[in-house]
Amino acid sequence: MTAILNDAGDALGDLPADDMTEADLPPPDTKRWVMRRKAEVVAGVRSGLISLEEACRRYTLSVEEFLSWQRLIDSHGVRGLRATRLQDYRAGLGKSGPAE
Repeated sequence: MTAILNDAGDALGDLPADDMTEADLPPPDTKRWVMRRKAEVVAGVRSGLISLEEACRRYTLSVEEFLSWQRLIDSHGVRGLRATRLQDYRAGLGKSGPAE
């Protein structure tokens, strides 16, 4: 089961992978990638609802971008997908920020 969160990061409930449908995926023209939408795409690929290749094509993602979402979920939970937190999580991996 995959926990899906709303934009505020609150749990919307557990969605059994085999209960996911196309309606659970974000629309193909998604431009604003909030945590919940990223998590839905990852859950869709993990459940077999959509292939990695199809997800990347449909949402104009690189494989590397999708895999980074997956790694962040595995390492930090869905909240790791917050764009404002990426620098904090990356710093923990030994990468430094931009030079001043």
